[in-house]
Amino acid sequence: MNVEQIYKDSQAMLNGHFLLSSGNHSSVYLQSAKVLEDPKTATKLATALAEQIKASGLQIDTVCAPALGGLIAGYALAQALDVRFIFAERVDKKMTIRRGFEVSSGEKVLVCEDIITTGGSALEAADQVEALGGKIVGYAALANRGFCQRENSDISSKPNCKLPKDVPFFALADFTFEMYSPEDCPMCKEGKSEAIKPGSRGN
Repeated sequence: MNVEQIYKDSQAMLNGHFLLSSGNHSSVYLQSAKVLEDPKTATKLATALAEQIKASGLQIDTVCAPALGGLIAGYALAQALDVRFIFAERVDKKMTIRRGFEVSSGEKVLVCEDIITTGGSALEAADQVEALGGKIVGYAALANRGFCQRENSDISSKPNCKLPKDVPFFALADFTFEMYSPEDCPMCKEGKSEAIKPGSRGN
């Protein structure tokens, strides 16, 4: 499966001058919502991801997704794995599990995002699951930005990866385009454009 081509065909691999949630700048932005707006594509991607996870032998009771970006990917993956789905959401800037969702003691939970960059939001959701007594058995995403090491990839984790190294991380593909701090951004130095902030925390 050529995941990069799927993003391109869905007009979800954007080129420009972007401000990322991390505060860094990039000339490429992955807009997974454009991929997942087609239910058939969402199902196809989730099924491929589920096959990876099943092949590993990992036992999962529940998929938890951080809102908003992980909702569709997480739900589709839970459906492909035939397990329960819950989500975490930000309340006053803090990731929280609410809306009547419960997690049993020892319940095996996999956290799923649409894209994992450093894994910060996924880790926040995992902390909430563990606070309720659940056990995090894995992380998953449609796309990996190349900062964290996923299963079946030669890319090693970078220092800014926040995911624990002793828990498996599954993704369909690595996307390793450059990111820059604002002071080192070549597009800013050219002065021809201003970084825009797309995605769930921007426009």
